[in-house]
Amino acid sequence: MRMRSRVSPLLGAVLLAPGAIAAPAGEPAAPMETLDRVVVTATRLETVTAFDAPASTSVVALGDGGARPQAALSEVLDGIPGLLARERQNLAQDTQLSIRGFGARSTFGVRGLRLYADGVPATMPDGQGQVSHVTMLAADRVEVLRGPFSALHGNSSGGVIQVWSDIPDEGHEARVQASVASHDSTVIGARLRGAGEVLGYSVAASVLDTQGYRDHSAARRESLNAKLRFRPGAGTLDLLLNHFNAPDAKDPLGLTRMQAWTDPSQASPVATQYDTRKSVRQDQLGVVYEWPFAEGHRLRAMAYGGRREVEQYLALPIAAQANRLNSGGVIDLDNDYGGADLRWSWAGDLAGRPFELSAGANADRQRQHRRGYENFVGTTLGVRGALRRDERNQVWNVDQYAQAWWRVAPRWSLLMGARHSRVGFRSDDDYIATGNPDDSGRVVYERTTPVAGVVLTPADAWRVYASVGRGFETPTFNEVGYRADGGAGLAFDLRPATTRNAELGMKWRGEHGARVEAALFRADTDDELAVARNVGGRSSFRNVGAARRQGVEMQADLPLSEAWQLQAAYTWLDATFRDSFPICTASGCTSPVVQVAAGTRIPGVARQQASLRLRWQGKQWNAAAQLLGVGDVTVNDTGSERAPGYGLLNLEVVRDWSAGSGRLQGFARIDNALDRFHIGSVIVNEGNGRFYEPGADRTFTVGLRWLWADG
Repeated sequence: MRMRSRVSPLLGAVLLAPGAIAAPAGEPAAPMETLDRVVVTATRLETVTAFDAPASTSVVALGDGGARPQAALSEVLDGIPGLLARERQNLAQDTQLSIRGFGARSTFGVRGLRLYADGVPATMPDGQGQVSHVTMLAADRVEVLRGPFSALHGNSSGGVIQVWSDIPDEGHEARVQASVASHDSTVIGARLRGAGEVLGYSVAASVLDTQGYRDHSAARRESLNAKLRFRPGAGTLDLLLNHFNAPDAKDPLGLTRMQAWTDPSQASPVATQYDTRKSVRQDQLGVVYEWPFAEGHRLRAMAYGGRREVEQYLALPIAAQANRLNSGGVIDLDNDYGGADLRWSWAGDLAGRPFELSAGANADRQRQHRRGYENFVGTTLGVRGALRRDERNQVWNVDQYAQAWWRVAPRWSLLMGARHSRVGFRSDDDYIATGNPDDSGRVVYERTTPVAGVVLTPADAWRVYASVGRGFETPTFNEVGYRADGGAGLAFDLRPATTRNAELGMKWRGEHGARVEAALFRADTDDELAVARNVGGRSSFRNVGAARRQGVEMQADLPLSEAWQLQAAYTWLDATFRDSFPICTASGCTSPVVQVAAGTRIPGVARQQASLRLRWQGKQWNAAAQLLGVGDVTVNDTGSERAPGYGLLNLEVVRDWSAGSGRLQGFARIDNALDRFHIGSVIVNEGNGRFYEPGADRTFTVGLRWLWADG
C-alpha cells in the first residue's frame, strides 16, 4: 500500500517519542482533567474507558465557554484530527462536517455521519442530519468517534458526533452571557442547571442575530434546550425538550472562482434577484430511562418525536421550470419524525476476567410531506407561485445490534460487535399531470455490519490497538428521488455504498494530563455515490464504483509547565476514486460523456489539515493562540477546479473578576487575525460552477459572562 512508506516511519516515531515527554524538570505541570479516563458513550461500553477501547475517540470539555460566543458546534471541533468542520458563512445551510472524508460531498446539512444530542438522534433514517438545533450554551462536552466501530451506530456512520449536557449531582448554577462581533453579530443567552432531592435540571436559551460577512446573509436563530432529570428508585428518567426557530435566513449562495477572488463578501447576483432564503422551525421531545438492576445489569430505553418545518426559496430560473418534470423553485417540507431504542447491558466476569455484553434494537421513522412551487408569479421573482410537486414520503429503519468486550488476558482485550440494519423508502405522488407521471414507488435496503478490535497493553500508560469492520451508506431521499435516465419514479437502481474499514493505532498517557495518540486508517468503499446528471434543477445520482480513503492522524496534549499547555493535531488523508466513470458536467446534460479517471481525488476532501494551540493559564487571566492549516480541495468529480489551502491565526483572552457570590468573566477573540483571504467551504459539484463559499475576514468578538453557583 502506497501510504505505508510515507506514514509508517512517522507512526513509529510517535510510538517511540512519548516516553521522553514530560513536564520540564523543576516545573511541575498543573493537574488537568483527563477526559478519556472516563467512559465515552459513543463506544456504547458502560465500564470500559475510551483509553481501553480499540477506537479513535475524542472528548472536548466545554467548561464555562472560554472565549467562545457559543454560537456554533464548529467552534469546538477544529482541534480534532480527522474531523473537518467548515463554516459556510451562510446560516441558511448547516455546518459542513466530514470525518476521514465521509460527509464531504454534502451540499447541505450533514451527510454520512451519525449525530446525537443528549442521546437522541439528530440524523434521520436515510442518513441526512443537521446540527443547527444544537444549543451550544447548553452543552458540556462533545464526543467524536472515528473508525470501524462507528458502524455500530447504523446507516451512514462514517463517524459519530455526540453533544451532551450534564446535570450536577447537587447544588445550583447560573450563567448569563452576551457577546458582540464583527458583521453586526450578537449572541445573548442564559443557562440554569442544578439538582435537588427529586429533580435535576439544565435549561438554556440563546438568540443569535447577524448581518453576516457576506451580502445577503443576515440570519436570526432562537434556541431553547431543557433537560429534566427524575430519580425513580435506582434509575434516572430524563425528559428532553428542544425548540429551534430560524426565520428567513438569507442565502448568499456559492460564488464562481472569478466572483470569489474579486469580492469574497458579495452574494451571487441571482441570490438577490430571487431573494434566496430559508426558514426552519423544529420542536422535539425525548425521554431517556436508565435502570441498573440485579447484579451488573443495566437497561436503557430512549424514545423521541419531533416536527421540523422547512421553507426554502431557490434561485431556479423561470426557463428551467418550463420543464414539466421540474419541481419548482420553492421547497416546502413538513417532517414528522420519531423513534425508539432499547438496550440491555451486563458487566461481570467471564472465566474470571472482566467481561461486558450488550444487545439492543432500535426503530426510527420520518414522514415527510414535500411540496414544490414555482418561485415566481408573473414577472415577480422570489415569491410562491403555482404548485409543481406534492408527495408524501416515508423513510424508516429497524435495526438490531450487539457487542461484547472481554479482557482475555492481563494485557489483552477484545471488542466485537455487529449490527443488522433494514432501511426502507416509500413515496406516494399526489401531483400527477400531463408530462409529469406518477413518481410513486418504494425500495428497501438491508445490510449486516460486523466489527472487531483488539487492544494490547504494553505498559500501564500505553495502548496499541487494531480494529476492522464493515459499514454501509444508503442514498438519502433527495438522492433516491430522481432516476438518472429521466424516467418516472424513485431511483430503484441505486445501491447502498459498502465500506471495509481498518485501523491501527496507539494511545499514551503521562502525568499532568499529557497524552499522545496516532492512528493509521483505511476505508475501501464499493458503489460510491456521485452525481450522474443535472437537468432543470434536478440532480440525479449513480453508483460509480470503488473509492479509497486512507491516511494518518496524530494528536498530542502536552503540559509545558504549570501555566503553559500545547495542543497539536495533524491529519493526512488520501481520498480517491479507484474506478473511472462517466459524468455530466453541464447543466441540462442528459447523457454522461466526460470521463473521471481512476485515481482522481474525491472532491471536498483536504489532503492535509493541522491545528496548533498554545494556551497560558494565570490566576485571573488566560490566553491562547491557535494556528489552523487546511490543504487544498477539489470542488468537482473531474478535479478541474480546486479551492486553495490556507492557514489562519486565531487569538483569544479571558479575564475573571469576583462579583459578589459569583464571577464576572470578560472575553475577547480575533479570528483570522492576519486577515487572510480563504475559501472556508465548497459546494461539491455545484451545477452552475458556484463552488466557492469564502471564509470571513478578520473578525473581532468581545463578550461578558456572569457565572454563579450556590455554596
